[in-house]
Amino acid sequence: MAISLSNNKHTAGRVKSRLKRQVRGRKRINGTAERPRLVVTRSAKHITAQVVDDLVGKTLASASTLEADLRANEGDKTAKAKVVGQLVAERAKAAGIDGVVFDRAGNKYTGRVAALADGAREGGLQF
Repeated sequence: MAISLSNNKHTAGRVKSRLKRQVRGRKRINGTAERPRLVVTRSAKHITAQVVDDLVGKTLASASTLEADLRANEGDKTAKAKVVGQLVAERAKAAGIDGVVFDRAGNKYTGRVAALADGAREGGLQF
Protein backbone atom coordinates (compact mmCIF):
# COMPACT_ATOMS: atom_id res chain seq x y z
CA MET A 1 0.00 0.00 0.00
CA ALA A 2 2.83 2.35 -0.81
CA ILE A 3 2.21 5.72 -2.42
CA SER A 4 4.94 6.73 -4.81
CA LEU A 5 5.74 10.43 -4.86
CA SER A 6 8.41 10.12 -7.56
CA ASN A 7 5.84 9.17 -10.22
CA ASN A 8 3.88 12.32 -9.44
CA LYS A 9 6.51 14.90 -10.35
CA HIS A 10 4.13 16.88 -12.58
CA THR A 11 1.30 17.22 -10.06
CA ALA A 12 0.28 20.49 -8.49
CA GLY A 13 1.93 21.56 -5.26
CA ARG A 14 -1.21 21.24 -3.14
CA VAL A 15 -1.80 17.69 -4.41
CA LYS A 16 1.81 16.80 -3.64
CA SER A 17 1.43 18.21 -0.14
CA ARG A 18 -1.73 16.16 0.44
CA LEU A 19 0.05 13.00 -0.76
CA LYS A 20 2.89 13.67 1.69
CA ARG A 21 0.39 14.10 4.53
CA GLN A 22 -1.30 10.89 3.44
CA VAL A 23 1.99 8.97 3.56
CA ARG A 24 2.78 10.35 7.03
CA GLY A 25 -0.62 9.28 8.30
CA ARG A 26 -0.43 5.79 6.81
CA LYS A 27 2.80 5.12 8.74
CA ARG A 28 0.79 5.24 11.97
CA ILE A 29 -2.71 4.16 10.93
CA ASN A 30 -3.32 0.46 10.28
CA GLY A 31 -6.58 -1.38 10.00
CA THR A 32 -6.94 -4.78 11.67
CA ALA A 33 -9.75 -7.30 11.74
CA GLU A 34 -10.93 -5.93 15.11
CA ARG A 35 -10.62 -2.24 14.14
CA PRO A 36 -10.52 -1.75 10.38
CA ARG A 37 -9.60 1.55 8.74
CA LEU A 38 -12.33 3.96 7.62
CA VAL A 39 -10.83 5.68 4.57
CA VAL A 40 -12.27 8.93 3.21
CA THR A 41 -11.68 9.83 -0.44
CA ARG A 42 -12.77 13.34 -1.40
CA SER A 43 -13.01 14.92 -4.83
CA ALA A 44 -14.45 18.22 -5.96
CA LYS A 45 -17.98 16.81 -6.36
CA HIS A 46 -18.12 13.48 -4.54
CA ILE A 47 -17.00 11.73 -1.36
CA THR A 48 -16.41 8.03 -0.77
CA ALA A 49 -15.90 6.06 2.44
CA GLN A 50 -14.53 2.53 2.71
CA VAL A 51 -13.95 0.26 5.69
CA VAL A 52 -10.76 -1.66 4.92
CA ASP A 53 -9.03 -4.56 6.69
CA ASP A 54 -5.35 -3.95 5.88
CA LEU A 55 -4.15 -7.36 7.07
CA VAL A 56 -6.21 -9.10 4.39
CA GLY A 57 -6.37 -6.17 1.96
CA LYS A 58 -10.14 -6.37 1.66
CA THR A 59 -12.89 -3.75 1.66
CA LEU A 60 -15.55 -4.75 4.18
CA ALA A 61 -18.09 -1.95 3.60
CA SER A 62 -18.32 1.15 1.44
CA ALA A 63 -20.60 4.04 0.55
CA SER A 64 -20.35 6.93 -1.89
CA THR A 65 -22.26 9.87 -3.29
CA LEU A 66 -21.84 8.18 -6.68
CA GLU A 67 -24.55 5.64 -5.75
CA ALA A 68 -27.87 6.16 -7.49
CA ASP A 69 -29.97 6.65 -4.36
CA LEU A 70 -27.57 9.25 -2.95
CA ARG A 71 -27.26 11.13 -6.25
CA ALA A 72 -30.98 11.83 -6.11
CA ASN A 73 -30.69 13.50 -2.67
CA GLU A 74 -31.00 17.24 -2.62
CA GLY A 75 -28.77 19.39 -0.45
CA ASP A 76 -25.24 20.63 -0.29
CA LYS A 77 -22.15 18.43 -0.39
CA THR A 78 -21.72 18.54 3.39
CA ALA A 79 -25.21 17.15 3.97
CA LYS A 80 -24.54 14.40 1.44
CA ALA A 81 -21.25 13.56 3.19
CA LYS A 82 -23.12 13.12 6.48
CA VAL A 83 -25.55 10.72 4.78
CA VAL A 84 -22.60 8.77 3.34
CA GLY A 85 -21.15 8.48 6.87
CA GLN A 86 -24.43 7.16 8.23
CA LEU A 87 -24.74 4.71 5.34
CA VAL A 88 -21.21 3.33 5.70
CA ALA A 89 -21.79 2.94 9.45
CA GLU A 90 -24.99 1.01 8.79
CA ARG A 91 -23.23 -1.29 6.31
CA ALA A 92 -20.26 -1.78 8.66
CA LYS A 93 -22.59 -2.68 11.54
CA ALA A 94 -24.29 -5.22 9.25
CA ALA A 95 -20.85 -6.71 8.58
CA GLY A 96 -20.22 -7.00 12.33
CA ILE A 97 -17.88 -4.03 12.77
CA ASP A 98 -18.29 -1.75 15.79
CA GLY A 99 -15.00 0.17 15.96
CA VAL A 100 -12.84 1.71 13.24
CA VAL A 101 -9.69 3.77 12.87
CA PHE A 102 -10.40 7.00 10.98
CA ASP A 103 -8.11 7.74 8.02
CA ARG A 104 -8.71 11.18 6.54
CA ALA A 105 -6.10 10.47 3.80
CA GLY A 106 -4.28 13.76 4.12
CA ASN A 107 -7.42 15.88 3.97
CA LYS A 108 -8.04 18.44 6.68
CA TYR A 109 -10.57 17.41 9.32
CA THR A 110 -13.13 20.08 8.48
CA GLY A 111 -16.18 20.47 6.27
CA ARG A 112 -17.18 17.34 4.39
CA VAL A 113 -14.60 15.08 6.04
CA ALA A 114 -15.79 16.09 9.52
CA ALA A 115 -19.43 15.72 8.45
CA LEU A 116 -18.77 12.19 7.22
CA ALA A 117 -17.10 11.32 10.54
CA ASP A 118 -20.01 12.78 12.50
CA GLY A 119 -22.47 10.80 10.40
CA ALA A 120 -20.51 7.59 11.00
CA ARG A 121 -20.50 8.27 14.75
CA GLU A 122 -24.25 8.88 14.69
CA GLY A 123 -24.61 5.59 12.81
CA GLY A 124 -22.96 3.77 15.71
CA LEU A 125 -19.29 3.42 14.77
CA GLN A 126 -16.71 3.99 17.50
CA PHE A 127 -13.54 5.88 16.56
